[in-house]
Amino acid sequence: MRFRTGVKAMLLGVSLVGGLTASAQYSAPATPAPYNPIALAEVTGAPRTAVQAGQKNYQTLSQNPYLGGVPSGKLSAAPVDLSLEDAVTLGLRQNLGGVLATDAVIDARGEEWQALSDLLPNVVTDTGFGVHQINVKAAFGITIPKEPPIIGPFGYFDSRAYLTQSVFDWTFIERARSSQAQLKSAEFSSRDARELVVLVIVSNYLLAIADQSEVESATSQRDTAKALFQQASDQKTAGLASAVDVLRSQVQLQSREQKLITAQNQLAKQKLVLARAMGLPLGQQFRITTQVPYQELTPSSLDEAIQNACKTRADFQSQVNRVRSAELARKAASAERYPTLGAETDYGLSGVNPGSSHGTVDAAATLHIPIFQGGRVHGDVLRADASLTEERQRLEDLRARIDQEVRDAYLDLEAAAQEVSVEKSAVNLATETLEQSRDRFSSGVTDNIEVVQAQDALAIANDAYIASLYSYNSAKISLARATGVAESRYSEYLGEK
Repeated sequence: MRFRTGVKAMLLGVSLVGGLTASAQYSAPATPAPYNPIALAEVTGAPRTAVQAGQKNYQTLSQNPYLGGVPSGKLSAAPVDLSLEDAVTLGLRQNLGGVLATDAVIDARGEEWQALSDLLPNVVTDTGFGVHQINVKAAFGITIPKEPPIIGPFGYFDSRAYLTQSVFDWTFIERARSSQAQLKSAEFSSRDARELVVLVIVSNYLLAIADQSEVESATSQRDTAKALFQQASDQKTAGLASAVDVLRSQVQLQSREQKLITAQNQLAKQKLVLARAMGLPLGQQFRITTQVPYQELTPSSLDEAIQNACKTRADFQSQVNRVRSAELARKAASAERYPTLGAETDYGLSGVNPGSSHGTVDAAATLHIPIFQGGRVHGDVLRADASLTEERQRLEDLRARIDQEVRDAYLDLEAAAQEVSVEKSAVNLATETLEQSRDRFSSGVTDNIEVVQAQDALAIANDAYIASLYSYNSAKISLARATGVAESRYSEYLGEK
């Protein structure tokens, strides 16, 4: 089908590259890619060409978390109605990419607590009871007159609480601040993952709608071919048509039946792709209930959209916080040269047994002044500088990518709108041509070659119109993603019914 091999070229480039990293550990920066023909086919699971249909890289597809989901819920024996809103809601809750991004936030929060633990008091307790025997001469090199050289065995009991507190350590302070920036970055990455989930779910839902339209079109073409076959048979019986006209009509009917079978199979497979991305129960059948007809979208100006994109895009804000975290990590590395001040104290009970124990306490303040550390601090600073430079470069690259994605989305939207207008006109012309050809054949003016050709032309025009409509709706959701409002405004952009 034409729209499955060429039209899907524009939507989900960010999902394959940026989506994979967005759902990974928060410490691995997400690197969105511009929209491209290969990525959409890989994310939707559709082959780019018929030749490549059997040559898809299954490993790449299976490793993309946004193509998967965590199945949940009870399997219903009857098919369920599934609107676009329902599909997006399920995807946001159960899509694997979104789930992994949420887990990354939890991991970042755990690392923040680990960094904070260096600044908070640490209290531990030890309790021990043992038996000792001491050789005085061997241990101390002395002999006590009138006392045996061996003392014991005697019992010993000690129960003690130890408190350590960092009073001033600038390295720990900067590391804690860096971990807080990492947590914010992970939270923005999780929001960006939700945008990608919406993009994937809506794209696959639109593709299912297009496949369903293909089935309806193929059914109509099959019915028309059946009527033409019956017409040719009747005219042959009446002596107004030849046997070759009947044979030609029969071949055309079989061709349309084959196309219908292919369209039905493609729709069933696309529903499987959508069901997996949403996390539906395994084997759950459903019906597509949302229709997304052509509705013109008038976006804001290009310059305004580019300016707002960096403010609303969660992946950009995530990268800004990565830069901030790298800056603080660099300060933490430099602070390893600074003196540190700490406090240590312990209090406990000691004695030969718990009943005869006495309280003891120790307290000390420690000042640690690094003098020479063998170049370790210099090495840490160099690595922190390299990491900071890398994050800043990624930020500027992402800024340029967002600019490109917004511009691409505007170009695609304009081109797709023009294509819809052209293809709709082509369908009207092809329909009129077929009607005139059938009238000519009925009147005996011509044979049914002209009718068959007109029917083929109408089939091609219908396929092209379905493809253009899918392309336009895909361009709209692409624009919503490019400007960072896919989750909040996808319904408004599509104008669903």
